[in-house]
Amino acid sequence: MTTPATLGRENQVGSPEDILRRAASVPEYTNFPPMDELTTLFEKLQSRHPDLISVQRIGTSRLGDALMMYSIGSGPLSHLIVGGVHPNEPVGAWTSIHLLEQLATDAGLLAGLGARWHIVPCIDPDGARLNEGWFANPGDRSSYARAFYRPAPDEQVEWTFPWSYKRAYFDAMLPETQALARAIDLTKPDLYVALHNAEMGGVYYYLSRDVPELYDILAAVPERLGLPLDKGEPEGGHLTELAQAIFITGSLEEVYDWIESLGGDPFPPGAGGNASSDYALRYGTLSLIAELPYWKHADADNTEPIAETYSSLLDRTGQQLVDFGVELIGLLEQADPMLRIDTPFLRASRAFVPMMKATGESNIARAKQPDSQRPATVAERFGCEDVVQMFRLRFGGMLLRAFEAEVVAGTAPAALRRIYDRMLTLYTGWQLDAAADDTAEVIPISSLVGVQYGAILAGASHFAGTLQ
Repeated sequence: MTTPATLGRENQVGSPEDILRRAASVPEYTNFPPMDELTTLFEKLQSRHPDLISVQRIGTSRLGDALMMYSIGSGPLSHLIVGGVHPNEPVGAWTSIHLLEQLATDAGLLAGLGARWHIVPCIDPDGARLNEGWFANPGDRSSYARAFYRPAPDEQVEWTFPWSYKRAYFDAMLPETQALARAIDLTKPDLYVALHNAEMGGVYYYLSRDVPELYDILAAVPERLGLPLDKGEPEGGHLTELAQAIFITGSLEEVYDWIESLGGDPFPPGAGGNASSDYALRYGTLSLIAELPYWKHADADNTEPIAETYSSLLDRTGQQLVDFGVELIGLLEQADPMLRIDTPFLRASRAFVPMMKATGESNIARAKQPDSQRPATVAERFGCEDVVQMFRLRFGGMLLRAFEAEVVAGTAPAALRRIYDRMLTLYTGWQLDAAADDTAEVIPISSLVGVQYGAILAGASHFAGTLQ
């Protein structure tokens, strides 16, 4: 029953009811904007509100794109929102433009959250352009994977901040990373949201510190929009779960020690450095990440036990990762002497292809640990099996693009063309296998943007003291 008190609470900016209402009111989108379109959208919005929105250049991409930061508001708090930190994760493009649009047109929202907002539409435009082949049809997982690009770790803006630990040392900051560091230094944010998204399953979050006040609203936002929480296999076995599907980001030192304890190489060739959230800690910043899938699956939040043990699940899927990793390593080694074009796809493949085998070996090692001797859940089985499909399609697709570049350019000798043909046959088989097992549902882009937008508002409301 709606009472006057309830009605007032619903209208209070930053209350849970207000956040849920706003998250569910995102307009419909059918694609992801290419870089030039995204740039134009921000320029037009700034030109319509020149007295509210200021803009400054924070850097230049490696291929010459200007990296811009748009700012609005005059409150005592400072919030930094950055899109495109991983160029295969474009949900944040619409989130960032929607956020700025709402702040510019809703005076109550801007005043009620008491902050100066700083928004970077895309920090890696060069990488984003290499994903534009699937932006027009994002619901098709096959075309998504075939046109997929993710930079090698030492070329990822998010993971190339300076770092030194044990035998690891990294200081090769990219121009884009320097720009992101500059944005953090300029804004000294209370809240920093790097706009990531995942691929398949359910919604999960990362926080850089324990903030129990956020747990209920972070779970309520995807529930309101019909998205499941991801209750299966986390991205790393070292992660600490604060609440269901909410994890502490932890440190790169913890990742290093965890991989080392499993007998793996914690700093392989091509490894990157620290994350932007670690860099922001110098200002006491709370970092918040909402990881959203393009496709949802009924098994993603099913915690019912299955007959298979967790140990057996890790061992089985780990061996599958090892097998196809070895297969791709072999193809790359055969092709390498004939590869003449230093493409981003080739550099990424040289980093990620060996990583597939290493990830599988890590899972096999985890299978031997005492705490793995328990029944697995439906969600864990789904998560582990989908990682195999995802890595095959993602990183097999990038290796195929590396070979294809030589074929298209006319630099591939006959032997390399035969390797390309074998890779294409192998990859087509993986696509068919994935399609045969695919019972996932495409999530409307507006729902994905709504969860990210709602999470941002939740973090800002926490600092504004309105989240009650």
